[in-house]
Amino acid sequence: MLDREGFRPNVGIILLNHRNEVFWGKRIRTHSWQFPQGGINYGETPEQAMYRELHEEVGLVPDHVRIIARTRDWLRYEVPDHFIRRDARGHYRGQKQIWFLLQLMGRDSDMNLRATNHPEFDAWRWNEYWVPLDAVIEFKRGVYENALTELARYLPRINQHNRYLRSGMRPHHGGGQQRAGDASAERPRHRQPGCPPETDEAQLPQQEPGKGMAEPQD
Repeated sequence: MLDREGFRPNVGIILLNHRNEVFWGKRIRTHSWQFPQGGINYGETPEQAMYRELHEEVGLVPDHVRIIARTRDWLRYEVPDHFIRRDARGHYRGQKQIWFLLQLMGRDSDMNLRATNHPEFDAWRWNEYWVPLDAVIEFKRGVYENALTELARYLPRINQHNRYLRSGMRPHHGGGQQRAGDASAERPRHRQPGCPPETDEAQLPQQEPGKGMAEPQD
């Protein structure tokens, strides 16, 4: 489902734990790390699509999370032609996204990367909120940067740092831990670096912000 400008409606999810660390998922059978996201089906609201994608990709249900805020406007990105199927070129331009900031109210063990027969991720990890975006494919960095920055004002006041995201920020060492398979996997023996590993998210789209401030949710 495309709008008249060729953008597909989509939702993105920034999921926080009680330490304000953010969930990153590794796309199955790749080295790509990203936030949960997915398209909005015909007749769905962005919130309905968010809950559906959250369950399909992470295995969580509405009782496991609390909506803190969402972006007020669509954040758009265009996908370079060489990432678009030939039969879609000239029609599909990219995606427009509403981003949600969620607080995990349950436990890590509530997550299940194989909640459906078509899993998106085969590992996951927590990372600090502010990490370099060099690991995100270039045409998606604008959306990640603007979504994180717009929603940062609504972070729960737990070790919150008042600073703005820059793509060139240095990593914060010791900020993440990777889980393989489902949420019950063991922690790795070695500390992970403070950002996701270098990614090749060729088939994943995202970029360019709308205007307006995020909306807090009751």
